[in-house]
Amino acid sequence: MKKLFLIFFAAMAVFASQKVSAQGKYGADSAECIKYLSYYQEYYKQKNYESALPNWRKAYALCPATASQNMFVHGTTLMTRLYNQTKDAAARNAIVDTILTLQDQRMAAYPKKREDILNNKGQYMINYRSADSKYIYDNLSVIVNELGPKSNGSLLVNLLQASIALYRENQLQADDVIALYDKASSYIEEASAKNPAEAEDNLKVKATIESIFADSKVASCDNLIAIFGPRYEADPNNLTLVSNIVKLMNSAEDCASNDLYLKAVTSMYQLDPSYRSAYALYRLNAARDNAADAVNYLQQAIDSEESDEATDAQYFYEMAAFCYKNNMRGKAADAARKAVEMDKGYAGKAYLILGNLWASATCGDTVDKWARYWAATDYYQKARNADPAVADEASSSISSVSRYYPEASEAFMYDLTKGQSYTVSCGGLSATTTVRVQ
Repeated sequence: MKKLFLIFFAAMAVFASQKVSAQGKYGADSAECIKYLSYYQEYYKQKNYESALPNWRKAYALCPATASQNMFVHGTTLMTRLYNQTKDAAARNAIVDTILTLQDQRMAAYPKKREDILNNKGQYMINYRSADSKYIYDNLSVIVNELGPKSNGSLLVNLLQASIALYRENQLQADDVIALYDKASSYIEEASAKNPAEAEDNLKVKATIESIFADSKVASCDNLIAIFGPRYEADPNNLTLVSNIVKLMNSAEDCASNDLYLKAVTSMYQLDPSYRSAYALYRLNAARDNAADAVNYLQQAIDSEESDEATDAQYFYEMAAFCYKNNMRGKAADAARKAVEMDKGYAGKAYLILGNLWASATCGDTVDKWARYWAATDYYQKARNADPAVADEASSSISSVSRYYPEASEAFMYDLTKGQSYTVSCGGLSATTTVRVQ
């Protein structure tokens, strides 16, 4: 204890020598202000918070805000500890009020720290008042509106959660929540990161915001169309707007087949082309039976320099299957072959498509009427050998087409014998195959 008072005495001597020049900083009763600042700070350094608290209270009562910024920082810590030790609800509520008041006073005295303090204040609200959705919504809205992209991710997440809770209590409309989601998403996307760790945290916050909003089921398709339809028509070349429309409709259930979604995705691709948006347009147009447009967009996705070879192989296989279904036979055959060239993993399924193309080809009444089945058999055999997963289907297809092989006597009439090579061209396809008979 003697050592402690010697320290205090030395500190007081230093402060006393500065009394005249420090009068403004430490207030009218500067000596008392300096004394209690010194007392509480020494106890605080020793982590003797019980003794620090009454001395801090005296310093807080005596000193102006300019005396020490740490008076507010340390005071917040001391009040937080007191809150955790207190059981009485009314007393706890008063302590929270004090914590929030300390943030307001610190901001007023040290405006250069306003952004950090505002974020801290919002977090204290979340820590102590999260059960009150209306309080969180009203107060965090003010903070987030001021901070914008500089808002901490936690504030954005909790503000959105509060808005959803109020929506379920019929205190907010769906468009209020949607507008807030739109704002929160924009802010976290615009947020700057000082290092890779912060960048990763921002991505996690973005994913959390999207997940919370999707799970809320606030954004029904009808709501989104009603809200964003007029906005799109008024400004269809606004990339931020159309991107948000696509994102929101992707998060809503069964909301990818309406005209607004198609228009927004089309605009997004035109304004900022990418293989992903081209592929999305392929899927949309395919679902709407716009076959020519679908194939065109899928080809643009493949042609993009952004897509890698594995993706291109997948897209070629999808093109082959889609074109076969839509009777675009030449494109289907070309796409199937390219899929196999780029990735042998598609060989089994692609060869099945080529076999089906030959089996369904229109080839007239000459030898080619049989030859199409020989060519089909070649591809079915390739499919069976390439991929065990399609072996049963390939074998069944071989059994089906073999019924249409000619009798040996019929083949002989055309000067053909079993095992002989034969080149067939019909239905936009050509192949060299082997004569087969019953």
